Amino acid sequence: MPILILAFKSMWNRRVTAMLTVMMIAFSVTLLLGVERIRQGARTSFANTISGTDLIVGARSGPIQLLLYSVFRIGNATNNISWKSYQQFAQHKRVKWTIPISLGDSHRGFRVMGTNTDYFKHYRFRKDQILTFQEGKAFASVYDAVIGAEVAASLGYRLNQKIVITHGISQAALLTHEDKPFQVVGILQKTGTPVDRTIHVSLEGIEAIHIDWQSGAPPLPGEEISAAKAQKLDLQPKEITAFLMGLKSKISTFQLQRQINDYRKEPLLAILPGATLHQLWSMIGVVEQALFVISVFVVLTGLIGMLTSILNSLNERRREMAILRSVGARPWHIFGLMFSEAGMLSFFGVVGGVILLYLGIWIGQPIIESQFGLFIAIEMLKPYDFAILVAIVVMGFFMGGFPAWRAYRNSLADGMTIRL
Repeated sequence: MPILILAFKSMWNRRVTAMLTVMMIAFSVTLLLGVERIRQGARTSFANTISGTDLIVGARSGPIQLLLYSVFRIGNATNNISWKSYQQFAQHKRVKWTIPISLGDSHRGFRVMGTNTDYFKHYRFRKDQILTFQEGKAFASVYDAVIGAEVAASLGYRLNQKIVITHGISQAALLTHEDKPFQVVGILQKTGTPVDRTIHVSLEGIEAIHIDWQSGAPPLPGEEISAAKAQKLDLQPKEITAFLMGLKSKISTFQLQRQINDYRKEPLLAILPGATLHQLWSMIGVVEQALFVISVFVVLTGLIGMLTSILNSLNERRREMAILRSVGARPWHIFGLMFSEAGMLSFFGVVGGVILLYLGIWIGQPIIESQFGLFIAIEMLKPYDFAILVAIVVMGFFMGGFPAWRAYRNSLADGMTIRL
């Protein structure tokens, strides 16, 4: 115990240098734990986005691409699928429910998704939770819209708000459907998934705003079809982007998947969400490991900085060591002092890093969730985290070995003859 007190007082005499060393270790620990928390948050957020869906079907492309644009609203489909093909599989005897999806438009940076009311009945997230409304209800009319919680919070939208959809997904409103505005009739509860950043309209609404467009171009003057007139026309979709599928029995999943993938009338692709998500993590696993390795090197840099700081202070402390030796301090006292200082610096750095981690999560949680859709939970450190922190403290403790050996090598006579 006296050695620990002596080590603390010695650091206090060099408190500016010690504080900078502790801060350097703290920042490196925060980075290491922060990367791990973000990695876990990303996996959890992605895994919680969809639940209870057996198959996702879209135009033939890559499985990961289909998963990203149909569930996470990332990227675009290479092609659409016909309504006829959708109907054929929606009416399959093994299918319990389907949710058609039509993508391609946006509103002020938020994706617009066309679907039907089955979406609100059957879509599940975060271990079988259902979508609920904080205000309003599901769309019932052609020009009704249901917005996610993040859309409402970011844009300040309320019920009965009029919104104009932009053609395409660019934030720049170059081509808009301003002649056919939608009205907000419902606001969903927050889910922590891409649903929060999506504007949901009916498939008939998507068809109505494009009914007078040709090949992605707006109608010529005099050829426009008014919103009221469009409502009276046949608005059954000719094609959709993808659809989600729930089956009556899980046993039929692989058999129906094979039937869809072998469908001869149209090139289709059916994927299992869980398996494809696992494939996605396998692909980016190298990136995760690279980030972890970089974080470890940052921590090592902090510990080496601590070692350098202690070594640089030895010349200034040679008289201190000599006095300790002259009053009877044994070699193990010197070693204990150096080890204690290194261990205490590491410990305080780890504690500071944990405090910075929680402070950073508390401040950055809403920002990360709104900008990237990742929910980073504020939760207790896990055994894995504790193992990392203990390893850092132990490593820092043993970093004091070399300075201790150098201090021991400085002889008593050499210390006493230093000129001040």
